[in-house]
Amino acid sequence: MDEIIPGVRRWTAKHPKIGIEVSSHWVPGAGAVIDPLEPPGDGLDAFAERPPERVLLSNRHHLRHSERFGERYRCTIHCPVPGLHEFAGGPEVRGFEFGEEAAPGIEALEVGAICPDESALLLRDARALLLADGIIRYGEELSFVPDGYLGDDPEGVKAGLCEAYSKLLDRDFESLLFAHGTPLLRDGKRALRDFCG
Repeated sequence: MDEIIPGVRRWTAKHPKIGIEVSSHWVPGAGAVIDPLEPPGDGLDAFAERPPERVLLSNRHHLRHSERFGERYRCTIHCPVPGLHEFAGGPEVRGFEFGEEAAPGIEALEVGAICPDESALLLRDARALLLADGIIRYGEELSFVPDGYLGDDPEGVKAGLCEAYSKLLDRDFESLLFAHGTPLLRDGKRALRDFCG
């Protein structure tokens, strides 16, 4: 687990369902882990000295190992309200609204387009914007997820994502973090603006 920005730690692990490395984040000042898989090596023991208080899902599909965190540290699990139907049969997941703090210093912003609960999380103190599934970064360039994950109208979804991200460019952030891919720690806002054209 590496501190990539002061106050934000990141680790990667292979997703058990899709078989590729995905990213998880820990924001100790907010008491929040985001889209977590267990860290390789120490696993959940990595949090023993400062346990998380909550798990944030950037969309409903990112439950990953959240329940393990909840069981070990009695932290609550939260996702955007439009995704709560996914958990009608359990586990217990609480909702956060777009435009409110999902955790102290972390604001939930609406993206939609790819699914109604697609969000971006603004980590205010770190000046970072964390993206759920709309844009990924494996390698140097930003890209959309493959068309097969974008439903019946991939081009329409891409246009909707770019429209949503363009509305976030007035927010104060420098870094882009991803649930899928390598963070872009400098010039993230410019890269997002260029990508969305």
